[in-house]
Amino acid sequence: MTNNSMTQRTGIFYAGLCRGAFPPGATQGVQLLRAGFVILLASLLFTGCASVPTDYPRTPTTAFTDYLDTSVGQLFEEAAAQHPDESGFAIIRYGRPAFTSRVALTDLAEKTLDVQYYIWEADATGRLLADRLIRAADRGVRVRLLLDDLTTAGRDHLIAAMDAHPNIEIHIFNPFANRETRALDFIVDLDRVNHRMHNKLMVMDNAVAIVGGRNIGNHYFDVATDANFRDLDIAAAGPVVRKISNAFDHFWNGEWSVPIRALVDRPYTGEDLTEVRNLLQERIAQDDYPYPLDEDADALKAELVSIRDSFIWAPGQIVWDDPAAVEEGIQEGNVITGFRNKLETIQEELLMEAAYFVVLDRGVESVRRLTERGVRVRALTNSLASNDVLAAHAGYAENRKELIESGLELYEMRPDAGTAKKNLIYGESKAALHTKALVFDRESVFIGSFNLDPRSASINTEAGLYVESPELARQVIEYMEVGVQPENSYRVMLDEDGDLVWVTEDDGMEVRYHEDPGSTFWQRFMSGFIILLPVEHQL
Repeated sequence: MTNNSMTQRTGIFYAGLCRGAFPPGATQGVQLLRAGFVILLASLLFTGCASVPTDYPRTPTTAFTDYLDTSVGQLFEEAAAQHPDESGFAIIRYGRPAFTSRVALTDLAEKTLDVQYYIWEADATGRLLADRLIRAADRGVRVRLLLDDLTTAGRDHLIAAMDAHPNIEIHIFNPFANRETRALDFIVDLDRVNHRMHNKLMVMDNAVAIVGGRNIGNHYFDVATDANFRDLDIAAAGPVVRKISNAFDHFWNGEWSVPIRALVDRPYTGEDLTEVRNLLQERIAQDDYPYPLDEDADALKAELVSIRDSFIWAPGQIVWDDPAAVEEGIQEGNVITGFRNKLETIQEELLMEAAYFVVLDRGVESVRRLTERGVRVRALTNSLASNDVLAAHAGYAENRKELIESGLELYEMRPDAGTAKKNLIYGESKAALHTKALVFDRESVFIGSFNLDPRSASINTEAGLYVESPELARQVIEYMEVGVQPENSYRVMLDEDGDLVWVTEDDGMEVRYHEDPGSTFWQRFMSGFIILLPVEHQL
């Protein structure tokens, strides 16, 4: 392949890789132009190929095992003892409890915090939770933080300074070899950097965990002023937490996980850590964060008690993709395999809510087979106006009409979603969808990081929880039903001529649109252009 053709492909791949890396309110055309410009500029540079130090010395570590010796471990074990062979689960719907529950985990941890995220933004939320991790380490808590490298550019100094704490160790998943000109890696090492760790989870004392769709950043917790995501997490306790910890250990100790110390050009010391502490405190004082930050231990414990008391106890399992399988050329991960197995036994109904819904021809055929045998299939995804990644929408739009013809009940998120805005601190913010959840026959659910698209299926690693519980399914369905109400979404249908039409309500009156509502000419043009490119398997 020529350098020019590689550059063209890479620009599109970069746009796909960066799903979630741009704020949902960013102009989508700007996203693509920015990515293309960076790639083009990098292609003009003359440089050698750097290598990734996967053989950097490290000491393997594993999850804390004596969780019953901790206060929180005992708190949840009392309930777990009444439900042998089951785990406890509670969904976390809105931004405020999603944030405060993470604060509770960091502030009440006594032994360990294992934290794994695709994106950790350098914004108010990111600063606050980073500060909480440092405070936990000051108390003697061992903190293991694993970050994907896609969105850490320019922050090696900050990350390495945190790593200088004797109780904090930070690993970077699949790091870019060229730390200063990362775009070069998309040209010279695309096959490797194309694979990202999309997982999002936090485990405290190996006793309680949070798994779901949220990354760490303002947009995921309803506090951004420009745009915010509708999203969903699930808290867990009991035996499944030990399985989640095992998954974390596998990532942490694998060669794809590289200590930040191997990626910086000098040792970092306590002086660097002090500098970062002071910077965090200065910025936090300026941020004026809208949620409470100084609750005492009793208030935080009450937060966890509230979660525990809302638990549904049921069989559940963590499903995750092995990063080694990517290296070995395995085309589909464990998460999508589990999903396909579920489809083989489904009898009546499949409900889906996914930020990105790029199902390609195989997916269309799967929907058709389900509906032909009487299964109701419904999906809520982003509209063009609410989508944060234009390329992902283009891949979805290519088969949108065929999906409806196959029997799918299709809904798209309104950027001015009414109910979503009621949960925001800043009510004028744009709404966007980031949930990844499925309900099978109203009996079992999946909640995690997995989008319904080729990238989640066979390129990135993903993680999520399958739970067999009609009661939990009922709660997730209630959440989903809010999303498909006319004030929050458009029903996408075919009119009498077979053309797409978007149906919703404004002020109690039905409104119909005959092109993607709320979108600009530029968005529609670029979406149509991307459809023509052979990149659907990268989206």
